[in-house]
Amino acid sequence: QVQLVESGGGLVQAGGSLRLSCAASGRTFSNYAMGWFRQVPGKEREFVARITWGSGSTSYADSVKGRFTISRDIATNTLYLLMDSLKPEDTAIYFCAANYLILTATPQYWGQGTQVTVSS
Repeated sequence: QVQLVESGGGLVQAGGSLRLSCAASGRTFSNYAMGWFRQVPGKEREFVARITWGSGSTSYADSVKGRFTISRDIATNTLYLLMDSLKPEDTAIYFCAANYLILTATPQYWGQGTQVTVSS
């Protein structure tokens, strides 16, 4: 059974940095794409970043491009999201997700989420 467990959220001042981690287990992910979504209560969940597990190719939402970096460690099956120059509008619950081949808007697997709060 696939499990995705996020960690690394917290409270940070605007302009600061955080690194989120997502420990993945339960299968091999070589043919999977993984990524991060975020959600503010009362709003729809939105895409943040994705990475193809095998090739390492990445893509980002325009709102985080140039500030966030997604990466993965194949040896430990861990997904990361390095968030720099954080803004109050980045405050949300961040979810790790995985899907076969392509990360769509409705991935097959989700983590439980980790709260990120950016104070002004």
